Amino acid sequence: MATNTKTKQFIKKLDKHRACCYNINMIHHKEIIVGSSLPALIFAINKSIPIFYSDFDRPFYFDCISPKVNLDFLGLENTPKILKGINKQKTVGIKKEIIWERLLFLLSFCGYAPTSDMCHSMRYDGKSLVLNDEFSKIGEVTFDKCYYFGDKNCQNLVTQKNITKKYLCYDWMAFNTGGKHEYDYIKTKDDFVSEILFYISTRRLGNSTIKDACAVSRLTTEQLSDFDYSETMARFKTVYEMKERGMRARISEYDEFGNPKKYKLYKTSYIKRDLIPINDEYKPLSEKVVIKKNKYKITDLSKENVFIETLRKLF
Repeated sequence: MATNTKTKQFIKKLDKHRACCYNINMIHHKEIIVGSSLPALIFAINKSIPIFYSDFDRPFYFDCISPKVNLDFLGLENTPKILKGINKQKTVGIKKEIIWERLLFLLSFCGYAPTSDMCHSMRYDGKSLVLNDEFSKIGEVTFDKCYYFGDKNCQNLVTQKNITKKYLCYDWMAFNTGGKHEYDYIKTKDDFVSEILFYISTRRLGNSTIKDACAVSRLTTEQLSDFDYSETMARFKTVYEMKERGMRARISEYDEFGNPKKYKLYKTSYIKRDLIPINDEYKPLSEKVVIKKNKYKITDLSKENVFIETLRKLF
């Protein structure tokens, strides 16, 4: 009974805090964070600072943490997983995306992510940060200090110092033929398709073993407009690297002794290309703005704060 009473009192305090945070018609915070990357969420939880963002900056789908990191305090089990390559393998922990979702849940539950997914753009007018949805203004926030981690739909807080010269490029492709194999990744020595990451296709319903792929490249601005580095050539090079390592599509014909004689041709189709600028530099447009580097890791996360306490009380 005593535990239940304490829990109810704790939830009541949280409700008051959330009610205050969600009323964003005009609210003042001593400090705020702009951005929703994993480092931004870690910083927000460590410092107990509300976050504002216009888009979900999720970690890359394949990014994983070390299997040695203990995540029991987050209620997560960091189960090691073995990824198979060509003649080698590596062991990784759970995906960073799962940790990102848990941290954002904690911030939202405790009232530190007041706009949730309602905000589509932000603009600093010199006095306040104006928050807008798809149609109109939804609120304003004034602050003494803003920690900027990056937001592509935020205006007038920072300006870019340099011209983007290099991009991290993710070419996603579907395997219509040849997607059934045991491998998880291939590494090459080139900047163009430097790594090929395979994953169970989400295009098919049910328990499928067919895999699609994502080719990772580092490309310059000039290369992006060159057909030799296009999405089409990324698909061709992916298939080439697979064949070079002895991978084949399914067998189409056997010889008289029952050995494979011919294989079907690989058939791929384009899904999408994602581009992420590398080494962009920004400078603040206000003395209230502090630009933060995305260098905070999961090992920097504090294990003793109001958010972890909330997690313990609820679960």
